[in-house]
Order: sequence, then C-alpha cells, then structure tokens
Amino acid sequence: MGVVHISQSLILITLLVKLGVAAAVSSSLARSKTFKDLLLGPRRTLRQTVGLVAMICAPLVLGVLVRVKVPNFLAADLSFETTVLLGVLVGPLAAMGAGAALAFPALLHHEYWALPVNLMVAAVAGAFGRFADREDVWSFSPMIDLSIYHWVTRNIRRPHLDRQVLLLVLIAGMQLCASMLSRFYPRRYFALHSEEWWVELLICANAPIVVGIPLKIWNSVRVERKLEEQGRLLLEARLDALRRQINPHFLFNTLNSITSLVRSQPELAREMIVKLANILRVLLKDREAFVPLSEELAFTDDYLDIEVVRFGEKLKVVKEIASETLHAVVPGMLLQPLIENSIKHGLEPRISGGTVTLRSRIADGMLTIEVEDDGVGMSTERNVAGVAAASGSGIGMRNVRERLEVQYGSLASVEVNSRPGRGTKVTLRMPVLEAGAAAWSQSGRQVLEAATDVMGDVMRRVTRTGG
Repeated sequence: MGVVHISQSLILITLLVKLGVAAAVSSSLARSKTFKDLLLGPRRTLRQTVGLVAMICAPLVLGVLVRVKVPNFLAADLSFETTVLLGVLVGPLAAMGAGAALAFPALLHHEYWALPVNLMVAAVAGAFGRFADREDVWSFSPMIDLSIYHWVTRNIRRPHLDRQVLLLVLIAGMQLCASMLSRFYPRRYFALHSEEWWVELLICANAPIVVGIPLKIWNSVRVERKLEEQGRLLLEARLDALRRQINPHFLFNTLNSITSLVRSQPELAREMIVKLANILRVLLKDREAFVPLSEELAFTDDYLDIEVVRFGEKLKVVKEIASETLHAVVPGMLLQPLIENSIKHGLEPRISGGTVTLRSRIADGMLTIEVEDDGVGMSTERNVAGVAAASGSGIGMRNVRERLEVQYGSLASVEVNSRPGRGTKVTLRMPVLEAGAAAWSQSGRQVLEAATDVMGDVMRRVTRTGG
C-alpha cells in the first residue's frame, strides 16, 4: 500500500464501513441454502470444508484486491477478521488456507508480512476454537460493552474464566499487534493504525465487532434451523404415536376373529395365523412415514386374505388401480383402517356380504384413493355421525384424518358419502409425491455459482460506496 499516514477521519469512516461490509457479505451468504448446509452440517468432509471456505473467502479476496487497487477504500479488506472467524468456526487448517488466499493480492503488492501474519492469526484463532465450547463461539456478542458488563456481573458472584471475553481480548490483542507491525513496516504489511491512543483503541475494539457480526447473523440462521428440526422431530413423534394407535386396534380385531375359528374351523384358524404372522413381520419392522402405494396395497392384501378366510364367498374384493399411481407415495397404514371399517360396519351386518372396491387415479396433480363398499350404508343420523367420525370420533377414521392433516396440512382431504342400503364411499385426496425424489445436491458448480452471486453483490455495494 505504501501509505504511512492515514488521517483520523478516514480511519473512523473506514471502521464504520467495515461493519457494513461485514454485514452485507454475511447476510448475502446466509441467503444461500448451500452455504447454510455447509456451515451447519454436523460433520463436514474435506470437499465440503473447502467449499465453505471458498464461499466465504471468494468475495473477501476480491475485497483485498479492491483495497490494493482503489485509493482510500480501506474497508474492503477484512482479511484479518475473516481469518479469525474461520479459525474459531472451522479450525486452524481451514483458516490457514483462507489466510493464504486472502494474503495473495497483498503479496502481489509486495506486502510480504501478510502471509505469515494471517497464518499466525489462523493458528491462534483455530487453537481457541478447539479449546472453546461451540456455544461460546456461536453466542459471541459484537456488543463489547454488554460483554464486559455481563462478564463483570457474573464474576462478582462466582469468578471463572469467561471464554467469550477471552475471545474478545484475544482478537483485540492480535489486532493491536497487527497495527504495531503495520506502523513499523508500512510498506510490507497493511493494517489500520494511529498515533492517537483513542483512535487505536477504536481500531482494536472494531475488530471483535466485525468478527461478531457474521456470528450473530449466522447464529440466527442456526437457531431457526434448530427450531425447524425440533418441529420435524415433534411431527415424527406424533405420526409414530398415531401409527402405534392403529396397530393394537387392528391386532385386537384380528385375534378376536382367530379365536372364534379355533374350535369350529381349526384349519382356517391356522391359515389366518400364518397371514397374521406375515402382517406382524411388517408391523414390527421400522417403516418409513411414506411408502409407495404398491407397498401399501401389498400390506392390505394380507389383511384382506384374513378377512376372506373369515367371510368366505360372502366377501369380494375389486381393485381399480391406475398403473401411474403405484409409484406415488402415501402415508403408511393408510388404507387398512378404511377397509376394516367397510367390512365391519358395512358388510358384516349384511347377511349376503358384499364387495369392497379400491380405486386410485391421478388428476390435476392430486392423488385420489377411494374405498367403497356396497353394504348397509348409514341412515341419515348415522351418516352425520359417520362424517363426524371422519372429523375425529372413531379410531380408524380419526387416525386417517389426523395423519393426512399432519403430513399434508390443508392440501389433503377426507370425504365420506353414504346412502342407506346402498353402501359407503370414503374418498382421500392428497398431493402426488413420487418415490425416490432427488435430494438437493451440493455440487461444486452450485458452490461456485453461490460464491459468484455473493461476489457480484459485494462489487455492486463497493461501486455504490466508492462513487
């Protein structure tokens, strides 16, 4: 840079603009899903770590180049603060790589101390990151006065080592050393420095704030993701409870059927036990919340085989399943409660039995599944009660209704139509979900595109500020 004397007014303006640049870059990165996945992933591979460092450093290497090329635009250089940030968040090796990349434009400008200083800062910050608790790093506050106040009040009651204050002092101390080095070697290393003690104090106080701003912004994203994860776990727990509610109800009815046949028709009872064993094998297995419709139909076939053994020729099953619906996924154990209701309440009271018909089709992006019987149907009073049951009174219908509501919200619906003596039809409508949907990939191309977007955003801000 070759600048020996920098006016106090330029230093103060630079300190303020630095805060804006740090906020702009960190906010731009926080909008990228790829960046959030890389930053907040539980375990990063080497490739993911390199991608994360590249996304953070790409716009800031450009910032160092802008500082070198544009006179008096010093706030674009956040190489010191970025090296500290990556050291405490990612680790010393990643921070050293970032520090070397950030030093490259400065080396081309003959600022040869830039590389060793960045490597030293990366090692110190990385060692602190290994030593400190992750929550201490994420909750680091850029509000210095509040940090010191909380530290004093906590230590009055129970003196102890506060890692957040230690990080604050560490950053300020390293910034002071960098300022001193820049004073002695102005052409070999760039850092803000001043002859006035109060300005130097502001420079040292500014560095922890610049480090703390991205931590605050990214921590809010981290907290939001944690809340989403907790919501997902609560949803899975509720769905699991609903599935467990169905299983005892279904098993109780099946065992009752077997009990009634043990003495009168032992061969049929034995056949039903074999079928029940097949069903139990599926129920005791960990099942996904969603399964292909073909798999759900295979499960209901075993149940219907049991019912056919019990009813004989009185029970007929008709399937009108559109082939394109077989790969669509539906909530597991969705159809069995509806088929059980059709048999128990529609066909069993009828002396001649009847037919259960299963239909499926796709129209306008919605999967429609119908379970219909030609049984006794419901009277007007029972029909009203039946519709109410779909909204939340009988175990089977309530369970189906609640699971569709939990998994699809208002996008799914359950409709019950019944006519006395003519039968009952239950219609389920839900969005079409295909099995084996491709997950969001984190390819190098996406990382490069995201980094390019951030660089463009920063350049537009730099251009406006410089103008």
